[in-house]
Amino acid sequence: MKITILSLTGIAPDFSTAKQLADANADILLNGEAILLSWYDRNRDFESPSHVNECHNTNCETPGYIEYANNRGGTLQVDIDKGRFVFCYRPLGEFS
Repeated sequence: MKITILSLTGIAPDFSTAKQLADANADILLNGEAILLSWYDRNRDFESPSHVNECHNTNCETPGYIEYANNRGGTLQVDIDKGRFVFCYRPLGEFS
């Protein structure tokens, strides 16, 4: 999965603002509309889909929200402020 890193200096976006930034970047980088597969909000320790970070063994090297996106055709990860927010996308393509 390609990773795009956005560093926002002097700005502390809330989830909604961060998602808007990530969505806009995904649409540009994936040449059209993208579909959001999963996300993580470190400040609130929220993720979607819920409970994907629950490990079934003692060592989970890849966060569940990234693994979830990888298994569903995710091609782009937008990381905002060193993991503060992470959004995973795939091109809308076959869904349109």
